[in-house]
Amino acid sequence: MSRQVSPLLTDLYQLNMIQAYLDCGETQDATFELFVRKLPSRRQFLLAAGLEQALEYLENIRFAPEDIDWLAKTGKFKQNLLDYLRSFEFTGEVHAMKEGTIFFGNEPILRITAPLPQAQLVETRLINLLQFQTLIATKASRIVLAAPGKLLVDFGLRRAHGSEAGLLAARASYICGFAGTATVLAEKEFGIPTYGTMAHSYVQAHDNEMTAFEHFARSRPNQPTLLIDSYDTLKAAHKVVALSKKLKSDGITIGAVRIDSGDVITLSRQVRQILDAGGVPDIKIFVSGGLEEDSISSIVAAAAPIDGFGVGTTLTTSSDAPSLDCAYKLEEYGGRARRKRSAGKVTWPGSKQVFRKIAGNGRMAGDTLARVDETVDGEPLIHPVMSAGKRLSAPPTLTQIREHAARELERLPPPLRKLDTTAYYNVTVSPALTRLADEVDRWLIKQEHVL
Repeated sequence: MSRQVSPLLTDLYQLNMIQAYLDCGETQDATFELFVRKLPSRRQFLLAAGLEQALEYLENIRFAPEDIDWLAKTGKFKQNLLDYLRSFEFTGEVHAMKEGTIFFGNEPILRITAPLPQAQLVETRLINLLQFQTLIATKASRIVLAAPGKLLVDFGLRRAHGSEAGLLAARASYICGFAGTATVLAEKEFGIPTYGTMAHSYVQAHDNEMTAFEHFARSRPNQPTLLIDSYDTLKAAHKVVALSKKLKSDGITIGAVRIDSGDVITLSRQVRQILDAGGVPDIKIFVSGGLEEDSISSIVAAAAPIDGFGVGTTLTTSSDAPSLDCAYKLEEYGGRARRKRSAGKVTWPGSKQVFRKIAGNGRMAGDTLARVDETVDGEPLIHPVMSAGKRLSAPPTLTQIREHAARELERLPPPLRKLDTTAYYNVTVSPALTRLADEVDRWLIKQEHVL
């Protein structure tokens, strides 16, 4: 996504802290890690997404002259901060999990090491980008698991919480196995296939439903999908049969019918029977309208003859779990490990690595959260992606990210693939990391007595 937002899209306290850091000379290297403290209800795993947009942000963050002028006019900041921001650029290092990687609570998906003011300033936007796409990618993964082999399309732009959210939701859902989106800009920006049918208003604008179907099919002759529930779904299905025979002589083949309301299990069976009896068994049935993973799972379990699903509001808002308890916390500063000890929000100190064991059957078998300098059994999940503010390699293609996500979902243990489960995935903390936490605690206690 090529558009870059203003760095003023941040929280005021970031600028407040940077002013204080500069005034006190606190500019040594700091390490922050971004993680999710606790998984939401009904989420047995999370799937990391948004890294590409995060790295693009870090590479391109600059304050425009008008930004500096506006900050000066507010009268809230000193000249040293204005001068600092005037030439600001990110020069740090970034380590991260690959997009499409499965992860769990307290496992960092991103690590930033940079001079303290730099690392502090980027917090808000990084959480904004990574939290949202991870949230939607995880929701999309559940829908993919609920509908194996079915065509899934993102229909959620109009109900998304803003234009950027709608666009990035299309990307996040595609990463996880959706076939495409209705969002046109997602095809231009990301190359994601777009799908579109018609609205009820198109049918209503015609005096006759059959005329509406024919006009649309002749205007859009490449396997059109016809919306058949504006009035009477079954009568419309019969009209589609009649029209398909009329269009056949002109080389036009109807690809599918869409049902957007009612008891789609019963209606799909009745429509399938009408289409088959009418000699058009190749016309597929696509449904939409308030769908989410539970309703889709029920439809699939009922063996309803439905070939695909359009999922909108519940996807792009992740309606049952609309946020993640995402945190970006200081873990090292000035060469010393740091630790937050707030009640219910205690962090593990220092730069960390996540090691994942894979069982003989290819399934995930447990993770270890460890110090970055440890050697632990399993494959490391966090890798260097940026140095001196520049990416270390070309970004993976969306297809490569999508393939990685598919492999990750395939490696999930069967209990974690269920929509409703209390299955537990084992994440342990290495003894060395535990010892480091104890050392930091003792040091913090000692500092409390230093005047």
